[in-house]
Amino acid sequence: MAGHEIPEPADRKQVADPRSDPQPVTESRPSCDPAFRHGVVVGFDGSMSSERALAYAIGMANRLSSGLIIVHVANRLPTTVWAGCEPPVFVDVPDHRTEVLGLELACADYLSEVPWVLVERGGDICHELEEVGREYSADAIVVGSTHGIVGRIFGSVAGRLARRAQRPVIVIP
Repeated sequence: MAGHEIPEPADRKQVADPRSDPQPVTESRPSCDPAFRHGVVVGFDGSMSSERALAYAIGMANRLSSGLIIVHVANRLPTTVWAGCEPPVFVDVPDHRTEVLGLELACADYLSEVPWVLVERGGDICHELEEVGREYSADAIVVGSTHGIVGRIFGSVAGRLARRAQRPVIVIP
């Protein structure tokens, strides 16, 4: 954290710097802000169904007095994966959509009721939502439903997530 200093104790003895500890830390998950532990994870991409999921997740986080973890997953897999072929290379192109979504969310009045954070991930949507839920020990994952032919052909994110998630999944129509 930039600008973070280790405070000196009142008796002026030097505090050990945790970064200089010779023993490796065997933490299985990345650290996250404790204010958002046991929060509500919501998948958000700006679509109407994700807007409805966000509205529900805001109410749920408000009722639980917890934080809201808004996750935007940029699918950076090449189209050959969707056709069932092995990908020749994973594409790591910056996704400017997350920046736009972040600015829209920062200006939204309806998010002033709960503490929230926007997390960007790249890859498979189901895997990344579950991973963020695990990292934050989320109480639930909220997603919007998929309508139309795309969901029927490839399977909906909500359906795949509901089958494989290790925590409650709430699907908003």
